[in-house]
Amino acid sequence: MQWAEFEKAAPEMAQLGRTIFERDQVALIGTVRRDGSPRISPAEPDITNGRLYFGMIWQSYKALDLLRDPRCTIHGLIHNRFGDGGEFKLHGRAVEINDLAERALYREAIFQRIGWKPDEPHFHLFAIEINSAGSFKYEEEYRLVSVWRAGEPLQKYRQYADGRKEPLA
Repeated sequence: MQWAEFEKAAPEMAQLGRTIFERDQVALIGTVRRDGSPRISPAEPDITNGRLYFGMIWQSYKALDLLRDPRCTIHGLIHNRFGDGGEFKLHGRAVEINDLAERALYREAIFQRIGWKPDEPHFHLFAIEINSAGSFKYEEEYRLVSVWRAGEPLQKYRQYADGRKEPLA
């Protein structure tokens, strides 16, 4: 599902993700290398037109990974070992965007955000189809965990240091 649908299915979690992506303007993307081992790379997320996009340097390793195997994990940045501000991650599939009109919308959104546009056609553009997501917010005695999977209701619980989980309504 696209970002707009994810926002409807899990609005609080999507808002945390949007806040982290907009705050840092960089996230980590996990891809699968040709030999099957994992690769993690920085990438710039952009939420435009109801979609989560990642533009990438032409023929970069992470882009080539996604062209070969679209499975990916996205993790927002955390700033210290305490996870202040929360953590957000999602899992899905990258879909290459070749439609010139959609690429133009993305390029304009990037220009509005940072005053620069990637040159056509010398960049890869992917939209992420979201399959699942998770978020964590840390409190004094526990962490507040939210887990969402496409087609399933949002699950929320408190997780304590001793491993206990307390479901929340």
